[in-house]
Amino acid sequence: MKSMAPTVTVIWESRFGPERRAEGYGINQRIWAAMTTCDGYLDHELLEDVDEPGHFVVVSHWSSRDAADLVRDRYASNPNAIRANALVMEPRRRFVGKTAGT
Repeated sequence: MKSMAPTVTVIWESRFGPERRAEGYGINQRIWAAMTTCDGYLDHELLEDVDEPGHFVVVSHWSSRDAADLVRDRYASNPNAIRANALVMEPRRRFVGKTAGT
């Protein structure tokens, strides 16, 4: 029996600031709409900080770390990723995690 690679959760955090909130939201929507067609993508949720407009967190689930890393590397040159990086107040952050205790 072939063992399955454990799924991973990938969290992206970006701060666009209130004046760039609408564009940041739109870019996040476009980026994550594209992710739905990628191998290994399972699902995601886009959250906006209630107390800090323009601060977004995406919680996504992938079939494996390799799948998530491959998509990140390939998508880095996409115009949406480039625009997101140009608009943020500080570099976007990525956290790769797994369910604790597994």
